[in-house]
Amino acid sequence: MAESPHGEDAALVAVQSALADRPGVLAGARTLSHFGEHSLGWLAVAALGALLAPARRRAWLAAGAGAFLAHAAAVVIKRVVRRERPHHPAIAVNVSTPSRLSFPSAHATSTTAASILLGRATGLPLPAILVPPMALSRLVLGVHYPSDVLTGVAVGAAVAKAVTMVTERGEGV
Repeated sequence: MAESPHGEDAALVAVQSALADRPGVLAGARTLSHFGEHSLGWLAVAALGALLAPARRRAWLAAGAGAFLAHAAAVVIKRVVRRERPHHPAIAVNVSTPSRLSFPSAHATSTTAASILLGRATGLPLPAILVPPMALSRLVLGVHYPSDVLTGVAVGAAVAKAVTMVTERGEGV
């Protein structure tokens, strides 16, 4: 018999037990997963914004660059840390992943960077709206530990801050 989960495994089991069986939750989490894969959804949103709002094109392009750089940073960190994804038998893995590496969550990283920078482009409170669902989706899907997601949020925020500093310097602000 498998040992009962504890620590972050127990946290994942608790999240999945509370949410995964609710109508639409797994489908929504999978949709977010596909949207955020390799930050492609955020790159598409940024490109569309740049096309449709030429007066704010630089801000939209910065958001796309930030999402891409955040994803790249997460991939580099994953390859250095080499933490494997959750694999306790009590954790349901509800989506396929491109690698077995878990730390940090590239979805949380790119979503955080994109939402902060898209918030600058639109004036909307996007981090509060976009980050929690993406972060929670990674737990519901069973593909990340809570610390992977929290670290991804922190790395994404740092990347967004760096992109903001570079773009503000370029604007002469």
